[in-house]
Amino acid sequence: MIKHKYKRSRQREEILNILKGTDSHPTASWIYDELKKDFHNLSMGTVYRNVNILLDQNLITRIESGSSFDRFDGNVEPHYHFFCRECDAIYDMPIKLMEGLNKQANLSANHHVEEHRINFYGICENCKSNAAT
Repeated sequence: MIKHKYKRSRQREEILNILKGTDSHPTASWIYDELKKDFHNLSMGTVYRNVNILLDQNLITRIESGSSFDRFDGNVEPHYHFFCRECDAIYDMPIKLMEGLNKQANLSANHHVEEHRINFYGICENCKSNAAT
């Protein structure tokens, strides 16, 4: 499951399970709150250290949301995100990846494009519904 550059860690495995089991793109603080239920001596430093190891192993991704807290994603497959400007939620967008965009970018300049990221911003369905009532 986890690459063996690092010693096995139950906390790290549980962080990975938590991130693979949610689509909420949580912060390290949220992960800490979830893990604290089972690991009573857990520190935020342990969470950050293990999150960084999982990032190094390419088992999770960091989503820089523009706020002071990074968010994390257990889905490492290329995909797009929607950022709600009202509630700060981040959602995976269920649209097909525009794979030809990398090729088009390569043809437009003398660069070698390896990947692209597209984010969508607006008001999520929940916030729209709450505003309508």
